[in-house]
Amino acid sequence: NDYFGKGLSGGKLVVKPPKNAGFAAKDNIIIGNVALYGATSGKAFISGIAGERFCVRNSGAIAVAEGCGDHGCEYMTGGRVAVIGRTGRNFAAGMSGGVVYVLDTAHDLYRRVNKDMVTVEPLTEKYDIAQLKEMLSEHLAATGSPRAADILENFGAFLKDFKKIIPRDYSSMTERIAEYEAKGLTREQAELEAFLKRGV
Repeated sequence: NDYFGKGLSGGKLVVKPPKNAGFAAKDNIIIGNVALYGATSGKAFISGIAGERFCVRNSGAIAVAEGCGDHGCEYMTGGRVAVIGRTGRNFAAGMSGGVVYVLDTAHDLYRRVNKDMVTVEPLTEKYDIAQLKEMLSEHLAATGSPRAADILENFGAFLKDFKKIIPRDYSSMTERIAEYEAKGLTREQAELEAFLKRGV
């Protein structure tokens, strides 16, 4: 249905087709439009495709879906999302926070991303790679997703096809955090140092 997980503020939501469904989850829409609208925390694992406006105004939830319709991650301000399938058009419009990882095997994602506020980058930072792997592992454990299992089993081969979508301002902050981590600071110390030195 539409508005699945609206305002999610904790807990875990799992959606998967029954074992005898007779269709491949990764090729079928399994939840409706505007899922996880305004979510603030918690996790959602969707073994299948989400409808339009997936994770709109997400400000803190972690979510994995195997594809989504138009306007995905619109006005997102926080949280972390992985889409391990195709997205619709106008993806990440007005996104000002958070991070999205998208599997782009056809290498045409750039045509569907609204680049007014975000950048599309290859996935190279060890923190992002670890986060993605953890999200996929949780997705597999929760849903039994064959798609997640395939990616994790062949992670090195799939990694080159993932793109990281991040707001420009947020991106500069994460770069500074990575620099401080490389100098030996913990993640928490690096975040604090990057925040204190912003604009310097």
